[in-house]
Amino acid sequence: MARRGDPERVEQISEYIARHPGSKPADIARGLELPRSTVARELPSLEEHGHLLFEDQQGRLWPFRK
Repeated sequence: MARRGDPERVEQISEYIARHPGSKPADIARGLELPRSTVARELPSLEEHGHLLFEDQQGRLWPFRK
């Protein structure tokens, strides 16, 4: 059974990426003062909550826009 993630934390991560496009997960963890493992665990939940991301070849995350 897939874990849905904490909606509040997912929203925080999504908002951080929107404000800081091109951030790596470690940058997000530092910026939100969360453990890296927490950010890594929550990233897959973003799509389930309607937040689409693009990851480039350097591992940077960008909000996906149509």
